[in-house]
Amino acid sequence: MTPAKNAKNSPGKPRKVTTIDALALARTTKHHPGRTGKGGRTFSADPVPAGFHTIVDPNKNPTQPWQDLPAPTGLAPFRLSLDSVLTPEAMTTINNSGTLVFHSVGDTGGVNTPTQIENVATYMEKDFAGANITAHPSFFYHLGDVIYYDGETENYYPEFYEPYINYPAPIFAIPGNHDGDVDPQYPEPSLSSFVRNFCSQAPVITPEAKDAPRHAMTQPNVYWTLLTPFATIIGLYSNCPEGGQLGQAQIDWFQSEFENAPSGKALIVAVHHPVYSAYGSKPGSQHLYDFLNNACTAAKRTPDLVLSGHVHNYQRFTGTLAGKAVPCIVAGAGGYNLRLHTLSKSFHSAKLPIQMAGGDGTLENFCDSQHGYLRITVSKGKMLVEYFAVPDASAPATKPLPAFDTLKISF
Repeated sequence: MTPAKNAKNSPGKPRKVTTIDALALARTTKHHPGRTGKGGRTFSADPVPAGFHTIVDPNKNPTQPWQDLPAPTGLAPFRLSLDSVLTPEAMTTINNSGTLVFHSVGDTGGVNTPTQIENVATYMEKDFAGANITAHPSFFYHLGDVIYYDGETENYYPEFYEPYINYPAPIFAIPGNHDGDVDPQYPEPSLSSFVRNFCSQAPVITPEAKDAPRHAMTQPNVYWTLLTPFATIIGLYSNCPEGGQLGQAQIDWFQSEFENAPSGKALIVAVHHPVYSAYGSKPGSQHLYDFLNNACTAAKRTPDLVLSGHVHNYQRFTGTLAGKAVPCIVAGAGGYNLRLHTLSKSFHSAKLPIQMAGGDGTLENFCDSQHGYLRITVSKGKMLVEYFAVPDASAPATKPLPAFDTLKISF
């Protein structure tokens, strides 16, 4: 299936839209019907593929078993071109300026109150201000955990559609473990709502959107490749077990996509579970690291950037894949409101950069006290990665935010 272009009045089409702002839809801060806890929860595990096992979350959460993947909604090799979503005018702006700008962050679901997700969204929306449209983000690439706790249909409006009701660009996504989890008390097939809202065969407005004028995205699968003029983003779904797990079909697909990704463009890998992390209860995944390292070794190339979420803070590492230094960023402070994940005192008292014990990763910078988001600017041969830590909603900034962390990458 070739993904259909969004209708011309879709709020997912930047700069050619019956604008969401013009709809004057007010943000609300009401509580939503999300549940507060899951004590005593048990799973009826699906059959586990050979070579996989159920992993117990080190936070002592209930076990998170492997969940079978839904059928693709598009044809292999599961690629989506940006020009099938943006307007021709928007694509002309990108090509003529030689610049692509986009947002990225994960772990946004608000659980019981949208305060933090709406606060981060407000600052992301400010990036669309100003007459220089070449600096406006063309899309938001979500790094997973869109909905807490189990990707429930009932929570798509309060945790996704309502908080981003004024965000004037498309939102792509890879699923996180909470998007794929299944609560037996409220059973829905794993990722069924994610597929309906992000992998639709047509850019319809789903019932979950209610009064939000955002169309469903037409991604061809829960793992997929986004093709843009200056960057190729290969998005993996690392399933539900802590540390992530990949099935053989996805491993084979990734190897092919990685090897065949065009040269001369930024090559970005996005996967929800991180390969490096300094947060002890959610450490970097050895399983995913070995997978990426083997893929890079076989392809004789490395990504220019690895993006992850899962840990509710910001961490930037210099890692090593196939013997080469690769920046690996954890950006999981997009709005989950119950708590941020605070690194141990030893990291706060040490001088950066910090060589991680027992591994080759180097922690270059981190922010574990504020929510925030990434703004990534890609042009020919170079990439600028900026992380913006947003102030608390009770004390909004009166001036444009400076970047908390900045990384320049040449490729």
